Amino acid sequence: MRDPFILPVHGEGRYYLFGTTDPDPWKGKGRGFDAYASNDLSDWTGPFAAFRPPEGFWADVNFWAPEVHAYRGSWYMFASFKAEGKRRATQVLRADSPMGPYRVHSPSSLTPGDWECLDGTLYVDPVGRPSMVFCHEWVQVRDGEICVVALSEDLTAAIGEPRMLFRASQAPWVRETVHRRGTPEERRAYVTDGPFMYRAADGSLLMLWSSFTDKGYAIGIARSETGEITGPWRHDEEPLMDTNGGHGMVFRAFSGELYVTVHSPNRSPDERAVLVKVAERNGTIVLLEG
Repeated sequence: MRDPFILPVHGEGRYYLFGTTDPDPWKGKGRGFDAYASNDLSDWTGPFAAFRPPEGFWADVNFWAPEVHAYRGSWYMFASFKAEGKRRATQVLRADSPMGPYRVHSPSSLTPGDWECLDGTLYVDPVGRPSMVFCHEWVQVRDGEICVVALSEDLTAAIGEPRMLFRASQAPWVRETVHRRGTPEERRAYVTDGPFMYRAADGSLLMLWSSFTDKGYAIGIARSETGEITGPWRHDEEPLMDTNGGHGMVFRAFSGELYVTVHSPNRSPDERAVLVKVAERNGTIVLLEG
């Protein structure tokens, strides 16, 4: 599993685990997304079919990074998809229960049709206005971007134009990576991946997101200086995790403990969901020893 996302459902006392679960998420035909359930974060049942593409669904490859959010009485899955001749994009699915089954909700993708995008995540501001934070991919812009776009209240459409929040190279911990495909110029890039929004107890608005350090795939933290999604965004000098773990999200267990969930190692087909205990201190997230 890549890109793990854990959803605690307090009314059920259960956790649901979603992620990129196709056997070959890079080139193989997209089958959908599976989910797992647990009462204790240790023993998991599943897999259960959370989403299977309906007849005529526009995408057939790169079914990536599903996230599930409770919003206005329903459950919404934000996930990335792609097809030959079409840009990678984030679309919204909906279900009446956290396990699904999830059905297509937004009539089309919420990212611009001429952009290569991925990893859309829902953010709802303190007065209830929804927006989506997502990556404008390095494969198109070389210096990957994190952007935000306002959403309609029913999460079926983007409103207005996206706004860039920052570029990968602006974070002091990020290093340029060299990829295997493309021209020498195209292979050199700064990656943005997996944004996730977190509001700290003191009101600070944090963003976890992934890129690469000298040691490998990593997670860093950015902070909005205004507490608003539009920023400006200031980056921690050092990443939260600096090697072999990325695409993270934060959740609080029923016991009150705080966790970051990542996939590790960043190597197919060996990657698995890993839970790392963290704490909130002075308006940020820190790793706990042990």
